[in-house]
Amino acid sequence: MSGFGYRIDGGKARRITVKEALDGPAGMVWVHLSVNNDEAKAWLRDVAKLPEYLVEALTAQETRPRCDDYETGAYLNLRGRTDEDLDADLLASVRIWATRGRVISVTRKHLIATDMVEKQVQDGTVDDPGDVIAAFATAITNDLDPVVAELGDQIDDCEQELDSDRVYELRRRVTHVRIASIGYRRFLNPQRAALEKLAQLPGDWLATDDRAHVAAAADRAARMAEELEAIRERSSLIHETLTDLRAELIDTRSLIIAIAAMVFLPLTFITGLYGMNVAGLPYAQKPWAFDAIMAICAAISLGTVVYFMRRHWFRR
Repeated sequence: MSGFGYRIDGGKARRITVKEALDGPAGMVWVHLSVNNDEAKAWLRDVAKLPEYLVEALTAQETRPRCDDYETGAYLNLRGRTDEDLDADLLASVRIWATRGRVISVTRKHLIATDMVEKQVQDGTVDDPGDVIAAFATAITNDLDPVVAELGDQIDDCEQELDSDRVYELRRRVTHVRIASIGYRRFLNPQRAALEKLAQLPGDWLATDDRAHVAAAADRAARMAEELEAIRERSSLIHETLTDLRAELIDTRSLIIAIAAMVFLPLTFITGLYGMNVAGLPYAQKPWAFDAIMAICAAISLGTVVYFMRRHWFRR
C-alpha cells in the first residue's frame, strides 16, 4: 500500500508503516495514504473502521475545498500545488480526517505541502491533530503565495510592454496568466471558507494556537483570492487593450493598402487606355507622347500622395 505513518509522543516522531499505524500504545498518530488503489480504500474501511460516508469523502474522484464537523472529529478538504501532471485542475486535493489522537490524510496526487508537513513532524514541532491540520493549511498557503505573486509580476510586465508591434506575443502571455488566475481562484475562495469554518469549530482537540494558525492561513487564502481576482480583471482590461491595438494595426495596414490603390488607380486607367491596340488615340504617333504620359503619371502620383499627406492619412 502506498503511504506512510508517524507516531508522535512528547514532540518526538517515529516513522512507521501504514499497517502498524493503528497498533501499539495510545498516542498521536498521523497516517498519510495515496488512494490510487483499492487496497487503500479497504484499509480505511476495514482497518481504520471509518464510516462509509467518510470513506467516500476521502476517496472521491471529484472534490472541492470544504470543512464538515462531526461528533468525533472534523473532515477537511484542501487544495494545493502538486509536482505531478494534472488533467485540468491546477491544484490537487488533500482530504483530512482528524479526531483526538489521530489524523488520516489522503491524496490522489503528491502534494508539495505534504513534504513540508512531514519535515515539521520530523523536526518535532507537531504534537497533536490540530498541529497537523495547521501545518497543512500553512504549508499550502506558503507554497501558493509566491506563485500568485509571480502571476501579478507577469501581468505588471505585460502592462509595461503594451505595444502594437508585440500584440500577438502579449496576447498569449496575458491569456496564460488569466487562465492560471481563474484556475487558482476557483479553489481559493471555498478553501478560505473551509479554513474559517475549521477555526471556529467547537471542541478541545483543536488548540487555541492551532486555531490562530488556521485563521491566519484563511486570511492569506482570502488575500490571494482577492489578488487573483484583481489579476483576472487586469488581464481582461489588457486583453481588451491588445484587441484595440490589433484592430488599430489592421486599420493602419488597410489604410496603407487603400492609399497605394488610390495612387495606382488613375495610373492603371491611363496605361490601360493607351495600351489598347486601336487607332485614333490622341498623340499616339508623336515622338514625345511617351515622355508626356510618364510626366502626367508622375504628376498624378505626386498630387495624390501630397493630398493624402495634407489630410494626415499617413499619421498612425
